[in-house]
Amino acid sequence: MSIMDRIRQSYWVENVPRRNIIATLVASFLFFSGWWIAIDTASVHPKSWDFSYYICGILATISFFMVNSISNEMLHGGAAYTGGVMGESGIKVFLFIGFVLGFASIIAAIWIMIAEFAVNDDKSDKGPGYALLVHNIFIFFSSLIYKFGRHSDDPYAAGIF
Repeated sequence: MSIMDRIRQSYWVENVPRRNIIATLVASFLFFSGWWIAIDTASVHPKSWDFSYYICGILATISFFMVNSISNEMLHGGAAYTGGVMGESGIKVFLFIGFVLGFASIIAAIWIMIAEFAVNDDKSDKGPGYALLVHNIFIFFSSLIYKFGRHSDDPYAAGIF
């Protein structure tokens, strides 16, 4: 029996729809690749990569957790969520703040890329600017794929709140 046959026959693959598995794998690959690009760029170009460039990625990561901690049942006011401090409107505000952080991280990465790398003639290597932008775009797309690529009727797809 091959490894792939054993994976297909395992318990968690039989009970989870294939769409959820593929969305989770793609989102985790994008999230990992985004941080790998940032760490690799910081190690290859230590003089042109400032620690403050990590703040964009940290905001994108916080956005990832904020957006994906809310299930669709909580968002639409289903029976899964019945209370809380602010109720259903508080969940929508929390989700909106998560998306704002995600977009703000991409906007900040574009700003840093243009201001520090594209128009700055002192820096001859433009690669870290592009890497910063790709880093944040990968994390944001992984957040979107993980949020909207899965079925919400799955018990593994429920939010943590």
